[in-house]
Amino acid sequence: MSRLKDKYRKEVIPGLMKHYGYRNVMQVPRLEKLVLGIGLGEAIQNAKALEAAESDLAAISGQHPVVTRAKKSIASFRLRAGMPIGLKVTLRGARMYDFLDKLLNAVLPRQREFQGVPRDAFDGRGNYTLGLREQIIFPEVDYDKIDKARGLEVSIVTTAKTDEEGRQLLELLGMPFVKG
Repeated sequence: MSRLKDKYRKEVIPGLMKHYGYRNVMQVPRLEKLVLGIGLGEAIQNAKALEAAESDLAAISGQHPVVTRAKKSIASFRLRAGMPIGLKVTLRGARMYDFLDKLLNAVLPRQREFQGVPRDAFDGRGNYTLGLREQIIFPEVDYDKIDKARGLEVSIVTTAKTDEEGRQLLELLGMPFVKG
């Protein structure tokens, strides 16, 4: 069992039950999935960008990414419906906990001048989205082999009903929110 899942069972569940007065363990918010995504607008002109980003995302997540395609055509962007414009990976279970543990304890602290992650990136239903400027901060990505620094979006989907419950869940798991 991963270190983070163990922490969730031993510390987070009792803490949230006490704070919110839940009577049943099944009422306690939990992590449902993590979705990692890379948007590739440059894939329209550069087909190699898709392959490079795919190998980076596969190395970071330990899972093969799925290509996301445009839903609509947009003439000003020279974009047609069905063209590949990004990649995503959905992590659940043990891989999800392992990735989140790595993100919180190894990757985020490695960022230069890191003060914490924003507190207000919740969607109104207890889910949190974190944008990272470059994929280089992950130890699996070989700096010499990347063609371009690309952003990465990490969406943490929880079963929390409100943003406050989601924030409390992530805080107890060790998410380094900005003080304030």
